[in-house]
Amino acid sequence: MRKIIVTTFLTLDGVMQAPGGPEEDTSGGFKYGGWSAPYSDEASGKAMQEQMKPSDLLLGRKTFDIFATYWPKHASYWPGINDVTKYVLSNTLKDTDPIVTGWNNSIVLQNIAEIQNLKNSDGADLKVWGSSELVQLLLKHDLVDELWLKIYPVTLGEGKKLFGNDPIPAAFTLTESLVTPSGVIFINYKRAGEVKTGTIGE
Repeated sequence: MRKIIVTTFLTLDGVMQAPGGPEEDTSGGFKYGGWSAPYSDEASGKAMQEQMKPSDLLLGRKTFDIFATYWPKHASYWPGINDVTKYVLSNTLKDTDPIVTGWNNSIVLQNIAEIQNLKNSDGADLKVWGSSELVQLLLKHDLVDELWLKIYPVTLGEGKKLFGNDPIPAAFTLTESLVTPSGVIFINYKRAGEVKTGTIGE
């Protein structure tokens, strides 16, 4: 069985939209694209290299379009990105569409059942980058094994969020953490069973 790992850039108020640049994702009139750039430092760079090690990708349609346009021309910044298998969830794309055939090893999935079958198959772990709607769908169906969050010291008040209203109650265990000199928190969690309740001090 493969693990599904959600790795995302996040503001303090939970926004994950367009961390990389002004034109990355302006949907909904979002005007704060590139909000992660001022907090780049050497420690962040080393941690990102670790998270960007080759692994199959599972992407939503919007993120896939952005990646498929950018990474084939800039693969030197992400070694192996063009060689791994890229799965995109879409009910409108087909495997024969130019944007799919134009990026090596891209495969279209049409529904959550196909994602479940993929997760239950043999192969590399699946990393989800961006893809807010896909992430919320995965959380709703309890398909997320790990959360790799990069939390930046900024609030935006608007934009696509990591968590919607539908995630099931779930507990996670801390596996790794790092605070960079610029104040970015790298924090990894793995799925750890059911939510426990009690009284503080018990």
